[in-house]
Amino acid sequence: MTGANQGIGLQIAKELAAKNVTVLVGSRNSDRGVAAAKQVGQDAHAVELDVTDRASVSAAAERVRNEFARLDILIQNAAISNTGKQPGQSVEEYAATTRPSNVRLDEMRAVWETNVFGVLAVYQAMLPLLRQAPAARIVNVSSGAGSLARNADPAFPYRPIFGPVYPASKTALNALTLAMAIELEPEGIKVNAVSPGFTRTNLNGYAGTETVEAGAREAVRVALLGPEGPTGTFTRWKNETIPW
Repeated sequence: MTGANQGIGLQIAKELAAKNVTVLVGSRNSDRGVAAAKQVGQDAHAVELDVTDRASVSAAAERVRNEFARLDILIQNAAISNTGKQPGQSVEEYAATTRPSNVRLDEMRAVWETNVFGVLAVYQAMLPLLRQAPAARIVNVSSGAGSLARNADPAFPYRPIFGPVYPASKTALNALTLAMAIELEPEGIKVNAVSPGFTRTNLNGYAGTETVEAGAREAVRVALLGPEGPTGTFTRWKNETIPW
């Protein structure tokens, strides 16, 4: 799992471990990953993984290949919301600086590098290992803020903050999810996107209203889908479909 050393990722790791899943705790920082793995349990292993660094992604895949031979579940949770938000600046104030007319391209590129290109890089590196598993699953942690259908509705409460940086990166992630699902459907590998909701994590400066426990539920449910489960879906707990 990417981005597993804190927040929702750490909670997902704990819940999967509680269901007797061997968890690989992906973390950009090795020390933080080791500390997180200790919290998760005995059958958790820290894996240094920076999704924006091709060498790091390749090394992580090689380690998984050498130590485990296959990967049953890939949860893509690593994400950043911004690089330029000022201390004390509200989400709405930051959004005003990231309109299509004034957004810094470097800001957009930095967020998309993690939230979009990093996801694709990990997918490509780990796919041979997923294909070695009997019934692999991929879960991409997205956000309802990226729903084009909802943002097109003038009544959607988060519509004013939709913009090219974080929200649109999740729109792009949803497109990747569907593309992956279409590619892998003939092989029986299920690929789905989930939204944890507005969860209190470092991603939003702990301004969220939901607990990490609540935010982790849907990712865990979808990660453990049975053979009759769907692919190419975008849901939140409890199996509530979010329009693309």
